[in-house]
Amino acid sequence: MQPIKRMFWIYLLLLTGLWWFTDQTDGSSLSGLFSWRAVLMQYTGVLGIGVMSVAMMLAVRPVVLEPYLGGLDKMYRLHKWLGISGLVLSVTHWLMAQGPKWLVGWGLLERPVRPPRPALPADSIQQFFQDQRHLAESIGEWAFYAALALMVLALIKRFPYRHFFKIHHLLAVAYLALVWHAVVLLKFDYWSGVLGPVMAVLMAAGTVAALLVLFRRVATSRKVTGEVASIVRHDALNVVEVGIQLKGRWSGHDAGQFAFVTLHEDEGPHPFTISSAWTGDGRIQFIIKALGDYTRTLADRLRVGNPVTVEGPYGQFNFQGESPRQIWVGGGIGITPFISRLKTLARQGDGRAIDLFHTTAVYDPEVIGLLERDAQAANIRLHVLWDERDGWLDAERIRQTVPDWRDADVWFCGPAGFGQALKRDLTALGLPGARFHQELFEIR
Repeated sequence: MQPIKRMFWIYLLLLTGLWWFTDQTDGSSLSGLFSWRAVLMQYTGVLGIGVMSVAMMLAVRPVVLEPYLGGLDKMYRLHKWLGISGLVLSVTHWLMAQGPKWLVGWGLLERPVRPPRPALPADSIQQFFQDQRHLAESIGEWAFYAALALMVLALIKRFPYRHFFKIHHLLAVAYLALVWHAVVLLKFDYWSGVLGPVMAVLMAAGTVAALLVLFRRVATSRKVTGEVASIVRHDALNVVEVGIQLKGRWSGHDAGQFAFVTLHEDEGPHPFTISSAWTGDGRIQFIIKALGDYTRTLADRLRVGNPVTVEGPYGQFNFQGESPRQIWVGGGIGITPFISRLKTLARQGDGRAIDLFHTTAVYDPEVIGLLERDAQAANIRLHVLWDERDGWLDAERIRQTVPDWRDADVWFCGPAGFGQALKRDLTALGLPGARFHQELFEIR
């Protein structure tokens, strides 16, 4: 999480610094609410369209950024933070625009006399922008209302994923409207300063990304068609194992990566972790837990031979690290990336000493037997903890089981709260924070 946190705050500070350096407002002229309003509306507008532009760029899943931001799961978390920031900044910007008008209407504030605008050549760009102000303000206001509704829906976890997928791309339309609003209403002097070119590049890149989203051209080169080749149900665990035979060219994947899988067109793509090792035969496998409305019915709806689209692979949960000692923790369905890695190591070991802890609320002897077989083939020590029998896994139990835990890289996939508690306790006991690697369990 640290790379995206740094990226987030550095970006906000950088935009703030560029705006501060470019804005030439004389501080002595800021004597009333309306003068402060004009300055702060420019500032919130710059930050607002700035964060929305990067959020839109991340929406097209630029894999080139994965190594720098820790994988697509982290990039989508940054996308979410930027979206929430854009929402807060937009609401603030709107309140600054409307609030003083309300106060004037209620008789609580007197609007100052606006000086006449300087005469401009009729064919100048600045005059064109002046002529477009009223239209840009109206477009921006309605786009704000639309974006507000769409962002709030995106944040409501109970809002079904299939509806979220169908309407979330409409934010691209709102973004394009807000770009026009920003281009016209940005203080004209900014365009000739250091801020102007930066904003131009951001909005141009965001516009290209928005068009890719609207025309459904996101990651088209990473999509491969195939069909369902096998279905294995583990009803006690509410899990279904889906094997897919790819028909197109798949570049291969590393253990720990995930892909967006479209099993039914009316549902759209869902992110699932790959549970198989890549052997070059076009076969890929996913273990899917019934966690939502769609996945609860998936085992009953799916049939061998159904067409499938797979997009990927994505992710940097790659088990790489400097230490020859590793500790893996898979909570529940979070065991999936480790199964893929076990199968990979069974084919070609890497010489590391590895302990794998798997915690589960339901003990299925058949599934545990398969896991034990894979662990033995990969020469890895497996520790299965059944909640009812063994209690919770904590840092103290890891310390007792793995004496040289301080020298290890820890790889965790499972419920977010579980991972945060383990990281907090292990780092408090001396594990460097950079050695705790956590796959984000949720992308939305």
